Amino acid sequence: MICILLVAGHGTVLETQIKNDDTGLYSQLAGVPKALLPGTGGKKILDFWWEAVRMRQLFTEVYLVTNADKFKYFERWATANDFPLENVVNDGSTTLEDRLGAVADLELAIRSRRLQDDVMVVAGDMLCADQNFDIAQVIRFFRSEPGELMIYYELEESEKSSSRGIVEVCRETHRITRFLEKPHEGLTASRLASVVFYCIQRETLTHLPDFLKLQTRATDRSFGRFWEWLVNEKQLDVFGMKLPTGFQLIGQVGLSDYTRWLTHYSTKPQDALAKPITCRSFARVGLMGNPSDGFNGKTIAMSICNFWAEVTLLESQTLVLLPHPLNDPTEFGSLQDLFCISRKEGYLGGLRLLQATCKKFYQFCSKQGLALTKQNFTLKYDTNIPRQVVRNRSAGLRVRREKVM
Repeated sequence: MICILLVAGHGTVLETQIKNDDTGLYSQLAGVPKALLPGTGGKKILDFWWEAVRMRQLFTEVYLVTNADKFKYFERWATANDFPLENVVNDGSTTLEDRLGAVADLELAIRSRRLQDDVMVVAGDMLCADQNFDIAQVIRFFRSEPGELMIYYELEESEKSSSRGIVEVCRETHRITRFLEKPHEGLTASRLASVVFYCIQRETLTHLPDFLKLQTRATDRSFGRFWEWLVNEKQLDVFGMKLPTGFQLIGQVGLSDYTRWLTHYSTKPQDALAKPITCRSFARVGLMGNPSDGFNGKTIAMSICNFWAEVTLLESQTLVLLPHPLNDPTEFGSLQDLFCISRKEGYLGGLRLLQATCKKFYQFCSKQGLALTKQNFTLKYDTNIPRQVVRNRSAGLRVRREKVM
């Protein structure tokens, strides 16, 4: 798979307002391309995307498409950030009036470099609220579906749907049933906004020249118009994946919008640890059926309030499954002690259930088109259900894990 970062936009409004700002706070940013402006966490916006995609196990090549006016800036950025200079594509435009359009820039990169592979397309000047989402999961979901992939997120209350490309998504199949580019109020109830973050199959790239022949003006060669054409008219299979974060594309916006978005995303609690979550479930006694089947099997059972299993979830730097000191022993008084405990209680405690739950949770989110962040956690459990009551014990722990996750 190949990744193409688009940074060829001309930010004339923002650039002019930075240049004319009387406060002097932004004088060092005069003339700087939008993608090289400071983003969330203090790093350049493009630095974030380059760090996210510079993995050989995900992409065979990464290309950067810029314009002639800012080419030198990105050439120096590439040298400083170990980005291959030969992969920087110049679209030749110098002003907003002679720009090619986003779709034409993508087609230029594919044609000039003779690319013949699936591509991921990302706007390199897009602010992202979350610095930790898993881009590998996006690719995995794309490869699991028979079509294109479009990333979307749920608009915040302050955001208007008329300023975004809005998608309507089938909950069962995750297929995008309709795409509306900056719809008027009342045209759709959807609050799901698409961003310039797509995965496109190699075969579908052949539609780019056809679209460009239909749209001769650069203003109509936007990805919003392209997806309206593919989804609504051509009725191609396009699927959606929801990211748990917000995005802002720094297009033709002013200095106040840029600083407001940057402040908004920067003040979101990136490093503050969340409060621990603890949930408890009571043991069940089956009157008829197998209580260990949980709620998936038919059973008549009753709960017992004085026997329980509970799970606690804490945020942490790495993912840790804590063994229970009694039920998952790793330290013994002697070899004889190990022998006696193992002979009486076996080798399997509750740790394997925690691991199985995490695996199933990730699998469920991937199938449902829900991208997860790279935030990690520590998972531990406790129970007073007697060891000999194996079925009730595991069922109680399993139900509790499901509620926490």
